Amino acid sequence: MKEEKKAVLIAFSVQSGKFESHYERNKFFRGLYGWKQMIRKEVVVVGRKKPKEKVYTYQREGLLDEIPHEKVDQSSFIVPENEFDKIERFMKEWRNKVMWKSFKVLLDEDLEDFFKEGLEEETEEEEEEVE
Repeated sequence: MKEEKKAVLIAFSVQSGKFESHYERNKFFRGLYGWKQMIRKEVVVVGRKKPKEKVYTYQREGLLDEIPHEKVDQSSFIVPENEFDKIERFMKEWRNKVMWKSFKVLLDEDLEDFFKEGLEEETEEEEEEVE
């Protein structure tokens, strides 16, 4: 018999007018999705009249970088059921500025491998509870 693979679909909508600034709105998205930081520096090279510009790039992680997920649309994604509490805590921090809903779903076979790691952890936790 095939085991059901449970997950949660999260859909959200930002209420842009409730954010105090673009910075605060970006803070929400960066906290969720992460972001790429680019730092440009002028470096003086011996023998050159003009300084040379160097670009340093860093990937800054967001919450979804830590959680197996599948992006469904611009503002919706699916996570394994056992990872939902992390998303719930994050969304509750933004409750006055972001409307969100969650829906329990069963995974299609195509997504099973994608979430395999997260779902294996859930199975191990359930086995530990039984023991």
